[in-house]
Amino acid sequence: MRMGKLVCLFSRPTLRPSLRKVSLLGGREANMAARWWLWCASATMAMALLLVYQVPSASAQRKKEMVLSEKVSQLMEWTNKRPVIRMNGDKFRRLVKAPPRNYSVIVMFTALQLHRQCVVCKQADEEFQILANSWRYSSAFTNRIFFAMVDFDEGSDVFQMLNMNSAPTFINFPAKGKPKRGDTYELQVRGFSAEQIARWIADRTDVNIRVIRPPNYAGPLMLGLLLAVIGGLVYLRRSNMEFLFNKTGWAFAALCFVLAMTSGQMWNHIRGPPYAHKNPHTGHVNYIHGSSQAQFVAETHIVLLFNGGVTLGMVLLCEAATSDMDIGKRKIMCMAGIGLVVLFFSWMLSIFRSKYHGYPYSFLMN
Repeated sequence: MRMGKLVCLFSRPTLRPSLRKVSLLGGREANMAARWWLWCASATMAMALLLVYQVPSASAQRKKEMVLSEKVSQLMEWTNKRPVIRMNGDKFRRLVKAPPRNYSVIVMFTALQLHRQCVVCKQADEEFQILANSWRYSSAFTNRIFFAMVDFDEGSDVFQMLNMNSAPTFINFPAKGKPKRGDTYELQVRGFSAEQIARWIADRTDVNIRVIRPPNYAGPLMLGLLLAVIGGLVYLRRSNMEFLFNKTGWAFAALCFVLAMTSGQMWNHIRGPPYAHKNPHTGHVNYIHGSSQAQFVAETHIVLLFNGGVTLGMVLLCEAATSDMDIGKRKIMCMAGIGLVVLFFSWMLSIFRSKYHGYPYSFLMN
């Protein structure tokens, strides 16, 4: 009995620490298990959220690439048929304005219908076609840039959307972003020759286009005809060559050359400006350019006429002063010369005033 009690008394304290140790170990394992399940649940939720956001973005990217590929393929197909793509409002909004787009589009806004009577539009269209053909059939042709055209009668809604009221107008729609101020071609300053437009395109898109014009035999034919006429005259007058030493003839030829050069014919040959400008809405035709940085072909013809009138008046004044004719005829020549100089020089000043808006100039004295 005592031994049993003794055993029992000594056995209880030895069992209690082991039970406490087991209970402590069980609590730690439960906490670790709870933390583990919490971490797994968090990781699972994070992966689910990641998949939820990644899958739609990946599908949207693939859809975007497919749309872009379809647009480029469509533009390449049309360009192979015709270098300048004719667009209406729907095509313009879908292929030029709407993203995605990794290509630039040079668009000419024009009015080519006969009832519009836009002579400048036809001339600009010819140069634009030459430029587009030069790019289409060049060895450097890529899908980085396309040429398109919107006619007012086929896409008037595009003109309204862009707040445009004049034609022709050239605008570069870049691959990224919206057109800036420099993306609108300064037609009245640079003219519409294909070479000038090509320089502007190279400045805006870094695409260099070498303009290749179709052969023009009119110049060589006219030169040949002129040489034939001169040769024929020389042959007919071969017995008397004194006309080659005629001072009046050479003076007249030199005067014509000087008048042609001072009127701006060489500038027209280099820049290729339009003959005149007609507003497609009002129908008003301008023959004099309103800026001092540009001119029209008709303006050079008017200036040539005015310079010729002033020159004729000066010649009459010189003849009236040095001629041996009757005094009455000399007076008439003098009055006619003064009238021509005053009339045509005043008209010349009126043109100068319309182009240089600060004329007449004034000197401010401090």
